[in-house]
Amino acid sequence: MLRKKEKDILESFLSGNPGQAAAGAETAGEAETFGTLMRRMFRENKLSAVSLAVIALMILFTLLAPYLTPYGESDMDLLNRLQPPSAAHLLGTDEGGRDVLTRLLYGSRVSLMVGIVPALLSMALGALLGVLAGYIGGWADALIMRLADIVLAFPSMLLAMVIMYTLGGGLFNVFLTLTLMNWGSVARIARSETLRLKKSEYVEAARSIGVSRGKIILRHILPNCLPTLIVLFTLNVPAAILTESSLSFLGLGIQPPSASWGLMVNTGRQYMYVAPWLSFVPSGAIMAAVLAFNFLGDGLRDVLDPRLRKQ
Repeated sequence: MLRKKEKDILESFLSGNPGQAAAGAETAGEAETFGTLMRRMFRENKLSAVSLAVIALMILFTLLAPYLTPYGESDMDLLNRLQPPSAAHLLGTDEGGRDVLTRLLYGSRVSLMVGIVPALLSMALGALLGVLAGYIGGWADALIMRLADIVLAFPSMLLAMVIMYTLGGGLFNVFLTLTLMNWGSVARIARSETLRLKKSEYVEAARSIGVSRGKIILRHILPNCLPTLIVLFTLNVPAAILTESSLSFLGLGIQPPSASWGLMVNTGRQYMYVAPWLSFVPSGAIMAAVLAFNFLGDGLRDVLDPRLRKQ
């Protein structure tokens, strides 16, 4: 048994914190906190700061949707259908006389939720299975990776269409479909990171003093996979938004009378020459959300990847 002081010293060595390792190698003396990394990202990459502001505004508008417009999501006024933008309806009305701005705000709830929730679920499932496959190896590695290969072998959009055709439309089925689509790529990346980390000195030291396999995974492997997984999350969110928009455009995703950006594009294309704003407005929202998450992911990669920080 090690004495308490020796254990404390060894635990600080085994923490595996990349920021502390970098600070020890340099003369700075203190590890970079997450807040410090974010400030440096905003200072060096203005586009990432703007992207984060755009995402924050979208989430804020989503939460305040009932207070930002006097109309309801499904309030119809057939006497004022297909009206152009005006003071009463800033973005015009659709084929049912519903306010397009109201539909856009309520549709952002669905589109952002469909982007974020399945990305979180696929990250959790893929990271867990990938870390287990990489650390345990053997039959577990072979089984998990072959399942991931089966998922990745299908074109993502085709796989999503097959699942949605089988399960039917609806928000829950969209969540399930996007989670099943994306966990395989996350598992592969988590496995590669685990294979690299399990050979590091602090993991070998923890294993040599009898630290259990579960503690090594939870305290040393998973925390050091987080920077890569955070960047991957910001890239999976726009991919999920685009997939949901495509499914809704094809009539397989969110069903009326609920609003989503993809569904709005689909219904608006029938009136492209009469009321082009019905498709252009939600298309612009989709483009802004996808670009914002992608640019944010690029900025996070630049500050979280130690190899890029040295350049």
